Amino acid sequence: MDYSDSRGERQRKHCLSKKAADAFRIQIEGQMQAGTYRPNADKVTVKEVCESFVEHCKGRNERDERMTRKMLVVYTGHVSNHILHSDHGLGGRKLAQLTARSVGDFRDRLRSAGVTVPTTRKILATLHSALAYAISQDWVATNAAHGTRVIGPRDEGSKKIVPPSKNDMGVVLSAADEDFRVKLTFAASTGVRAGEQWAARWRDLDLESGQLHVSRRVDAYREEGAPKSVAGVRTIPISSQLTAMLKAWKLKSKFKTPDDLIFPNRKGDHISHNNLVKRCFNPLFDKLEAAHEDDPMRFPAPSRRFNWHALRHFAVSTWIEAGLTPKTVQTFAGHASLQITMDRYGHLFPSEDHQKAMDQIANGLFA
Repeated sequence: MDYSDSRGERQRKHCLSKKAADAFRIQIEGQMQAGTYRPNADKVTVKEVCESFVEHCKGRNERDERMTRKMLVVYTGHVSNHILHSDHGLGGRKLAQLTARSVGDFRDRLRSAGVTVPTTRKILATLHSALAYAISQDWVATNAAHGTRVIGPRDEGSKKIVPPSKNDMGVVLSAADEDFRVKLTFAASTGVRAGEQWAARWRDLDLESGQLHVSRRVDAYREEGAPKSVAGVRTIPISSQLTAMLKAWKLKSKFKTPDDLIFPNRKGDHISHNNLVKRCFNPLFDKLEAAHEDDPMRFPAPSRRFNWHALRHFAVSTWIEAGLTPKTVQTFAGHASLQITMDRYGHLFPSEDHQKAMDQIANGLFA
């Protein structure tokens, strides 16, 4: 059977019988009328799409087109370890055979193989991006991964952020040496993300007016780029105490020109965050626990362990406690929307109106 597709290109299909040819003709005519016919959909496999997609991402990374090396590594890992997995993957399936049901079955195989809910969602997001790329290449008309949900546990999302207390933070700060205490105080006061802190340069800091301008972040590969969202570019006021601390830090530093990093490594380059956490941050808790075991009367039981990102949560909690409005907290935190701020920290905002309402109800019922 010979026919021309919607682009006017000649296609040929061999059928074993007239009945099969008629069925194929009806199918193709229906797809062409609906605008969903793509001649390569029954030729190109998911494996070929993913491999081409990864190459496309490599090109974007080289051209600096909003594709970091970290994201490229994530995409590559999802493709090779899951989407093209020999047991539960989709690599050999033709695009024409890829349906919402087949993607749903793939999701279920991932979960049965022990892949967590968050990771499964990220893998499906990568598959969605790869199929979006396939659409842009006219290999397929629809994205079979669109709308596929990964259902989490019943209490998912119900856990509220519990930041370290002021007492917890004070104990940890007291255990740190003078230089590391500056880094900790900076994080716990400004609320910047780790990548934003390690990318900050002296030109971003106005020590006269007490302001920090955030416009860059650095990833695990020590490559700088823009913040997570447009809202990530922001100005954060800093306290006079932190300003004085940073002035003293600058006097001590060998790297103090406007283009130098505020917190560089010994060579003046970006700090390795993972290395810093392993060598300096986590040992603080070990130090506190050891001191308590040696002399329980002098050293109280240490606070609960928390990760570095909890320093950001602590900063936000202090802003809320100080009475800053939700919109201001969103701005200083660099959240893309107020909804994000309220979802994460809404329970920390005090509400006198709510308390008064409860008092009125109680007075009416029990007075």
